[in-house]
Amino acid sequence: MATFLYKLGRLAFRRRRYVALIWVALLALAGFGAASASTATSSSFSIPGTEAQKAFDLLEQRFPGAGADGATARVVFKAPDGQKMTDPANKAEVNKIAGELKSGSDQIASVTDPYTGNAVSKDGSTAYVSVSYKVNSMELTDATRDALEDAGHAAQKSGMTVEIGGDALLVMPETGVTEIIGVAIAAVVLVITFGSLIAAGLPLLTALIGVGIGVSTITALANVLDLGSTTSTLAMMIGLAVGIDYALFIVSRYRAELADGREREEAAGRAVGTAGSAVVFAGLTVVIALVGLAVVNIPMLSKMGFAAAGTVAIAVLIALTLVPAMMGFAGKRVMGRKARKAAEAENRAEAKPNMGTRWARFVLRKPVWVLLVGVIGLGAVAVPAASLEMGLPDEGSQPTSTTQRRAYDLLSDGFGPGFNGPLMVVVDTANSSDGKTAAKQVSEEISGIPGVVAVTPAQFNKAGDTAMITVVPKDRPSSTETENVVHAIRDTGKDIKSDTGAEVLVTGSTAMNIDFSQKMNDALLPYLALVVGLAFLLLMLVFRSVLVPLKAALGFLLSVVAALGAVVAVFQWGWLGSLFGVEQTGPIMSMMPIFMVGVVFGLAMDYEVFLVTRMREAYVHGEKPGQAIVTGFKHGARVVTAAAVIMMAVFSGFIGSSEQMIKMIGFSLAIAVFFDAFVVRMAIVPAVLALLGKRAWWLPRWLDRLLPNVDVEGEGLRKELGGTPSDGEGRGDAQGERELTRV
Repeated sequence: MATFLYKLGRLAFRRRRYVALIWVALLALAGFGAASASTATSSSFSIPGTEAQKAFDLLEQRFPGAGADGATARVVFKAPDGQKMTDPANKAEVNKIAGELKSGSDQIASVTDPYTGNAVSKDGSTAYVSVSYKVNSMELTDATRDALEDAGHAAQKSGMTVEIGGDALLVMPETGVTEIIGVAIAAVVLVITFGSLIAAGLPLLTALIGVGIGVSTITALANVLDLGSTTSTLAMMIGLAVGIDYALFIVSRYRAELADGREREEAAGRAVGTAGSAVVFAGLTVVIALVGLAVVNIPMLSKMGFAAAGTVAIAVLIALTLVPAMMGFAGKRVMGRKARKAAEAENRAEAKPNMGTRWARFVLRKPVWVLLVGVIGLGAVAVPAASLEMGLPDEGSQPTSTTQRRAYDLLSDGFGPGFNGPLMVVVDTANSSDGKTAAKQVSEEISGIPGVVAVTPAQFNKAGDTAMITVVPKDRPSSTETENVVHAIRDTGKDIKSDTGAEVLVTGSTAMNIDFSQKMNDALLPYLALVVGLAFLLLMLVFRSVLVPLKAALGFLLSVVAALGAVVAVFQWGWLGSLFGVEQTGPIMSMMPIFMVGVVFGLAMDYEVFLVTRMREAYVHGEKPGQAIVTGFKHGARVVTAAAVIMMAVFSGFIGSSEQMIKMIGFSLAIAVFFDAFVVRMAIVPAVLALLGKRAWWLPRWLDRLLPNVDVEGEGLRKELGGTPSDGEGRGDAQGERELTRV
């Protein structure tokens, strides 16, 4: 592989104008597709194999035209102090608004009258109008949304408070200026690392081109593939981080080759052949982990994984082709003046120990202490993970500046938190001898369940074989108490089915979220086993060792659990919540653990490969195990550190998002990268290798014969080109690393 990539790097360098033109053309093509694509008409959320999905499908079949998947909205009114919503003037205003809503759009299916539909609070201070639409939120026209948003303006003039909730006002998540700040921090780190604006600009430019192509392609295909707005945001988050990192590794190696006195084209070829091999492997691990999300069998999650994986694949291709092409345009200016002077002085002086060298020597002196501090520290941070509660955020987790959140709070104050997430109970009476009696029994049984505050009468379809019952729980939708109510209704339904033959199913957004969380919870361990098993096999191929992959997999698990503990502490317990803009604590997003495992696995393998391959390379060429650790840190520590800081900066930029899900993902990935790069890879890994000594690189002979040689380190390339690390290449790498570490 290294030889092929070496030739590819030289070709891209030599034909740089054609390569650059191709990538610019692809960016323009993707941008044109995104600009001309129609808005996605659907953002369906299905969970195959769950009761909530089965009930949802039954509603669509038995209640045709009812818009089971249609958007909903609630216009919530609060009377001025000293008044009630039942006062004649307020009542007339609400009825007028309800009438305007009915005539405001032909997409509206129904508008309820709060005074006949039991939608006025007991104290008379609050009332709400429920609006149901024939189409889902993504298919609503601008005119329909405007009519909804304008509904309460007249009432507000009369002194009433009017807020609107529901998915009809679903908007694209806002990330604000913090995204730009993340990229700016990455730029500063690159400038400090390289000491050259041109060298720092290369990874940023190529990463932005890759992300532009990936996100534009996702936008262009959103309508065809039914992709939600979150899909492109996550693809941008991951694609930008890995795109910068992969280009960083290639440019770093290129500078090292130039420092060794090689010609520019040869330096580019060797950089792509060596560091590029590691980029391919690291990118492959990220892609496999993201594509592996499909095993959970939730279409939305699978699409998110495929979209992000596609962006990562583009980042790898750009690192292997566009980066060497851009290095051809930049020439030796990627070195910077100080670096060029240092390169000239390299032949006259030995490199002084850099920070990586000094840290590695410290770990070699105190491996047991470093190991204990690292493991105990991460173990302590991981403790909150034992209290993990999974769910999906509701409107109560949105910022108080949004009308959806204010409507949520008004309903909670006036009617109780459960009114924000009513349950829809579907009674299939097709196999019952007396459907009406069965439905009545269901209502009576549910009314007696603790935690239920209201049950509406059964509403049958025209055929009379299916009934809908709305159940209002006492607590908010994302609470464990509401989850217990759902399970209690389902347990009751089993008894009713055995008695009457009627099947009782619970659906609605709240029940969907509960089933989604359960399915994610059930899939976590199998997916974790798949990813960790994959990590072990791939690293065994790379490092020709059994214990090194085992150590890497265990370290990955430790960093993931610690990151999960930090997420629980901030978003579930509320520790330092105000610092990260968490206005409402609650359960951790259901997909978070699995998503973290997939993404962090790939990133952890990045650092493992770029750091430990240097150690193995030194060991294979005759250095003692301890010295090999020092050599690995000497050449790779600061570049890996810069890469980790860049990733943390990019991920942290998404913490400023108004969307709770994006905020949580940004925080979790940033903290996971911190733990994995700086605690696991920089401390625990060298400590374990120091304690293992030669045994770290042991591999049974029979297994060595069976495993193919992927040559990630480029040993085959060195033999083909001639020269060993001792006759100049190691000296050049040391010089290049010294340039990178003069910070």
